[in-house]
Amino acid sequence: MFSKETYVARRESLKKKMGSGLLIFPGNKETGMNYKDNWYPFRQDSTFLYYFGINLPDLYVLIDLDNDKEILFGDDLTPEDFVWVGAVEPLSTYAEKSGIAEVQPMSRLEAYIKNAQQKAQPLHYLPPYRNKVTIEISNLTGIPVNEVEAKKSTEFTKAVIAQRSIKSAEEIKEIHKAVNITAAMHRHAIKWTKHGITEKQIAGELQAIAVAGGGNISFPIILTKNGQYLHNHATQAVVENGDIVLCDCGAETAMNYAGDMTRSFPVAERFTAIQREVYSIVLDAHESAAAALKPGYRFKDAHLLACSRIVEGLKGLGLMKGDTQEAVNAGAHTLFFQCGLGHFMGMDVHDMENFGEQLVGYTDDLKKSTEFGLKSLRLGKALEEGNVLTVEPGIYFNPFLIDSWKAQGKYTDFVNYDEVEKFKSFGGMRVEEDFLITANGKELLGDPLAKTIQEIEELKNS
Repeated sequence: MFSKETYVARRESLKKKMGSGLLIFPGNKETGMNYKDNWYPFRQDSTFLYYFGINLPDLYVLIDLDNDKEILFGDDLTPEDFVWVGAVEPLSTYAEKSGIAEVQPMSRLEAYIKNAQQKAQPLHYLPPYRNKVTIEISNLTGIPVNEVEAKKSTEFTKAVIAQRSIKSAEEIKEIHKAVNITAAMHRHAIKWTKHGITEKQIAGELQAIAVAGGGNISFPIILTKNGQYLHNHATQAVVENGDIVLCDCGAETAMNYAGDMTRSFPVAERFTAIQREVYSIVLDAHESAAAALKPGYRFKDAHLLACSRIVEGLKGLGLMKGDTQEAVNAGAHTLFFQCGLGHFMGMDVHDMENFGEQLVGYTDDLKKSTEFGLKSLRLGKALEEGNVLTVEPGIYFNPFLIDSWKAQGKYTDFVNYDEVEKFKSFGGMRVEEDFLITANGKELLGDPLAKTIQEIEELKNS
């Protein structure tokens, strides 16, 4: 946990924004994998962690704005429970560390909420992302299950987004730590991926590094020789010389802050000539977009800049043609770059995504696109000092998409399909780093990791 003062200050800031009503904070519960008592690794709700720091299951906190009360609801474990899990400090100890004055048993939670409703206090809760929490909110408030999502508090959600979007110095320190563990995972992958090993063998070794770092992986590891499929997780496929491996992975610290990086590298000791050319285009798009980052700059414009650089590079390879800006405006580049340039990152690897991408990454004046490609851009709005985000352009030769669009005659003014045919078995490449927006620009998070062709080949052969 951070200091008590950190959590108290965060809550005081939130309370000033909210005014009146009852703020409801559900903690997460243990969840069974294949039967009730065989649990997935526990992960506390990130907003609960942000305001209270208590990383235990089966808790609720209510902040009663009208009566200036903060109450932690939960039940202490019994000596019989200690038989299974060992000694655990009482909830009063955790409440003290969080700066909460009052602890009550979970059995009193519903009555407190019902009493607030009788007094016509507004109830504020965030959009739930777990079915159990949806059902609990329904049971506690009397709101029908199918109306819980619709009756979430937009005011509460926007206030939390505004606060969590700006990272404090102590948060940035944790994110640096997460990114450095992530970089260690990537160094291992680049050095030890050899002809004849399976994707799952490599991915398993990377997860061990994340766990040894004190936390776990921040999302399921993407590690594949079929990088043309954007979220292709590791399989029993054997990697061979000539393959390009795309590794997108991240570590989460014990404090639950995330890292998220991608590297694409050859299984063999060196890139082939054509692999070098495609990788150089991706790296140029990455460096161009990253160089543009600063407060007040729209991330959507960084995305479009990366798209333009990719089109320019593919024109040099003979895969695209025509006016670059017209090609990007038409969406022709999405045959090769289908996803967004990046996203916010913090306690969630896609930070606060459960609140909705329009609220987190856009504004009332800047709406999220519904067009293929742009609709996958999670973040579009102007950047602010204190934002933490990823930059991750890529080039993906998806044979199914190529065949489909060629048959439809899509973008023939900009795409040389006869040349693209030659790349249908190429795969995909992506480069991703994490950045902090500073007062005058941006700062790379974590220690530098091999990124250029020369650096990757040197690491590969070290």
